Amino acid sequence: MEDKKYLKLNDIESYKIAFQLSNYVWDIVVKWDYFAQKTLGAQFVDSTDSISANIAEGFGRYGKKDKIKFYRIAFGSMYESLDWNEKAIKRNLISNDVYQHIFSELDKLPKSIHSLIKYTNEKLID
Repeated sequence: MEDKKYLKLNDIESYKIAFQLSNYVWDIVVKWDYFAQKTLGAQFVDSTDSISANIAEGFGRYGKKDKIKFYRIAFGSMYESLDWNEKAIKRNLISNDVYQHIFSELDKLPKSIHSLIKYTNEKLID
């Protein structure tokens, strides 16, 4: 008899990328001065946290449509994070190396989240 392997949250590529990125952004923002943290920093942390959090929430939902709704919210948070990354470099809050790292991680997410949505659509029954 074959053992079924169940998908776990940590098996999802987009979740792993987003989770690591959110902690990376936190480690950067926590070192900023109060004004930068209060204005741009809190939003930047919230938007990157929201990517992995919405993937996790979608993963925990039962219905296909409900899951996909949260994965799409994560997609929107990814774009919001791109905006905060642009503002952070423009306002000299992060180095070019930090900017590039965040950008490259965010750049991996559209394909990964779309793959998750496609997988959910194909493998789950309504």
